[in-house]
Amino acid sequence: MFNIKKTLTIAAGVAGALAFGGAHASADTTDYVVQSGDTLNKISAKYNVSVDKIAAQNNISNVNWIVTGQHLSFATDDTTSTQTASTTTAAADTSSTTQAASTTSSTDNTASTSTQTASTTTAATSSTTTSSSSSSETAALNALIARESGGNVNATNGQYYGLGQLSAQARSIYGGNTADYNDQLNAMKAYIAARYGTAVNALAHSNSTGWY
Repeated sequence: MFNIKKTLTIAAGVAGALAFGGAHASADTTDYVVQSGDTLNKISAKYNVSVDKIAAQNNISNVNWIVTGQHLSFATDDTTSTQTASTTTAAADTSSTTQAASTTSSTDNTASTSTQTASTTTAATSSTTTSSSSSSETAALNALIARESGGNVNATNGQYYGLGQLSAQARSIYGGNTADYNDQLNAMKAYIAARYGTAVNALAHSNSTGWY
């Protein structure tokens, strides 16, 4: 009776040790049967274990040589932190690339805006200059008309006639013999352009000499 009890006690201890060992192995080791279409890269990604580690633990000399139904066994205890670090690094690299692209885009937009602003400023300046020049010409022409005829198309002074008091010879060249206001104005402009270039120059000459 004593011997039977001792034998049962020892058997129970061995069974407990085996159960403990089996649970420990299951927690640290993965057994996997290769499926159709599997590669070590797919298995590596699925279980967060490096390809080299799986190959080393299963004596695989060529990572491309695995077949459907092949049994693989590999430890999974120290791969999570490695993959996390790798993922963090990749995310940081992606963030840096995105930020660099964003900075470049911002610089391009700034340069484009500056160019557009400069073009707008140039156009505005050109327009202002043209407008100013046109206003000066109109003012000078009106001053000459007021001085020569007071705006009267029938004003006469000897051979001089009309808005601009053109001579008979000038009227034969540039027109303005009719009493039409526009006809006389165009003749006066043509005379000024040929003789002085601009109404401003013609007015300056009239101011200094009394005639143009």
